[in-house]
Amino acid sequence: MSDLSFTPLAVPTVAVAGSGQRFPVHRIYCVGLNYADHVREFGSEPTPPVFFMKPADAVVANGAAIPYPPRTANLHHEIELVVAIGRAGREIAVARALEYVFGYAAGNDLTRRDLQSAAKKKGQPWDTSKGFDFAAPLAAIRPAAAGHVATGRIWLSVNGELRQESDVGQMLWDVPHIIAELSTFYELKPGDLIFTGTPGGVGAVRPGDRLEGGVAGLEVLRNTIAPALSADPAR
Repeated sequence: MSDLSFTPLAVPTVAVAGSGQRFPVHRIYCVGLNYADHVREFGSEPTPPVFFMKPADAVVANGAAIPYPPRTANLHHEIELVVAIGRAGREIAVARALEYVFGYAAGNDLTRRDLQSAAKKKGQPWDTSKGFDFAAPLAAIRPAAAGHVATGRIWLSVNGELRQESDVGQMLWDVPHIIAELSTFYELKPGDLIFTGTPGGVGAVRPGDRLEGGVAGLEVLRNTIAPALSADPAR
């Protein structure tokens, strides 16, 4: 007989390319301002990695519709290389960081830009602008056995119009350095995902928009923006 007060929710998972297995998600870490052109478009200066988090259940499957989130009028796309962690570790050395990588995927760090801008002006956390429901669309994870990702085209289009385009090699902090630095703050564990930052060209999306983006060699991520969910009828 269980001593839990209610049945726990299912663990969020992500598809693994070329396999019937799924990757169980533990935590979602994100890196801000990791491409020089994105830093410039927001009038900032390059800094050490800026880390923030999204809830694990913010993941959205490839091909799924994403409800337009509440409390925003300026939802932005941010295409990113995502690193999936397959081993536990803390204080990881840069030279060994890739040993902890399970695989790679294309992801979209959806952002309530108006809430983020307001938080920045007040020196407040970014939680409500980044860590909301359906905020982390993710394509299938390609296992690292197929090769690590250090360079390659990264891009995103909205309704067939190219919005973002760069190369993963343009990241200010590469994957090994991100893993090493992040592991000084948290013990990384199997199931962790790291969104590694977005290049310039971020912009608004609206209900009805078709988003398509990817990273060279990885599954292309495709989602549509759906109308906002209706309010709770009990309110």
